[in-house]
Amino acid sequence: MLKIRLQRIGRKNDPSFRVVLTDSKNSTKSGKFLEILGTYDPKSGERKLEAEKIKYWISKGSKLSDTLHNFLVSDKVIEGKKINVLPKKKPTQKRKDLKAKK
Repeated sequence: MLKIRLQRIGRKNDPSFRVVLTDSKNSTKSGKFLEILGTYDPKSGERKLEAEKIKYWISKGSKLSDTLHNFLVSDKVIEGKKINVLPKKKPTQKRKDLKAKK
């Protein structure tokens, strides 16, 4: 399955990302991709997305990563709600051995 996701490029402590079309079985750091669809610079907040190409590949059946889905929704390229990408917070658990002593 084809997937559109971010691929990190840039030096240490200077992140920048490519928006790439790749096979979902490729790892994010493998460097293998089929097409570059845009860039994202988190330090300046600058996003350059090729909306027409992204819409074309979505129509062909490729899936978006959650973060990229949120980017496209905020840029009004696609319609929909944003997806929560943060991990769910686990409730704190009390240790069982403290309860047993009391």
